[in-house]
Amino acid sequence: MDYQKNSWLTSLDNRRIDDTKKIPKIEYPCEYPIKVIGKSGPDLYALIIRVMEAYSPGFERSKIKIKNSKNGTFQAITVVIIATGPDQIQSLFGDLKINPLVKIVL
Repeated sequence: MDYQKNSWLTSLDNRRIDDTKKIPKIEYPCEYPIKVIGKSGPDLYALIIRVMEAYSPGFERSKIKIKNSKNGTFQAITVVIIATGPDQIQSLFGDLKINPLVKIVL
């Protein structure tokens, strides 16, 4: 099969290229939700509060959402911060990920 002669394949490739151009750029500062999944308990919550305060002082604690797993072993905690740039987000994620209580940071 000649790849160049198949217009539908070429069309798919062009669509992929066009889709990459449409990736939205984040404009800082902005509200930025961060979800942390880890072992349930007050230590996880305290860790998240401490890290968020270090990177986004005065973030709105009223926007924190906590969801427990079915068995209560894990918690998903979502926090909304004011992100000032990609370096801030990368450092914040790194500080959370190195803690053994944290399983995933999204």
